[in-house]
Amino acid sequence: MRTYKISALAILLVISVLFTGCKSASNTQKGAVYGATGGALLGAGIGALAGGSKGAAWGAAIGAAVGGGTGAVIGNKMDKQARAIDEALPSADVERVGEAIHITLKEDAIRFATNKSTLTPQAQANLDKLIPIFNEYNETNINIYGFTDNVGAKEYNLTLSQKRADEVKKYLISKGLVSTRFVTKGMGMEQPIASNDTKEGQSMNRRVEFAITANEKMIQEAKKEAGN
Repeated sequence: MRTYKISALAILLVISVLFTGCKSASNTQKGAVYGATGGALLGAGIGALAGGSKGAAWGAAIGAAVGGGTGAVIGNKMDKQARAIDEALPSADVERVGEAIHITLKEDAIRFATNKSTLTPQAQANLDKLIPIFNEYNETNINIYGFTDNVGAKEYNLTLSQKRADEVKKYLISKGLVSTRFVTKGMGMEQPIASNDTKEGQSMNRRVEFAITANEKMIQEAKKEAGN
């Protein structure tokens, strides 16, 4: 599991000063620091900026930051959830981003039938490993993003990626998760994480990403716990 600081240059400069000599700071501590640098800076604008370089799901995770003592409480909860996901599904790429969690499920973790949105039994089995964690940490919103490689027409891939993201949502809901927690978006061939010039790269780009953020209930409870 990797941990990322805010990628906007101005925020990075502030954090680098605040964390000089404190590289081992936990995500809980970082949550408080983000708040001190100005919660407004960590909103949708930072999310959009981060998304330009790391992708839509990463940007959504950054943009959800609350900051301050509330952010520290949320960060602690997200630390625990991220560790649980990392242990339950080692094939997932789990990243702690600010006060949120970014998950990448590549083709070895979530596979679909060729040119279809149908989840394979292996993909269902891997999603099943996440469901108990999503149930335990139920005060979160989950954005699901579908991606394809560059084979085929752009519009076709955009539609296919949306169907695949929707299929993941549909499967999770069928297992008892609440539908209002989810938002889906197909990204098509945009924002590749590897070169599409090779079969290996294309395989990596056929993926699903999650951005897990605190919902309003978690935020309000965190405010009370932090004494805000």
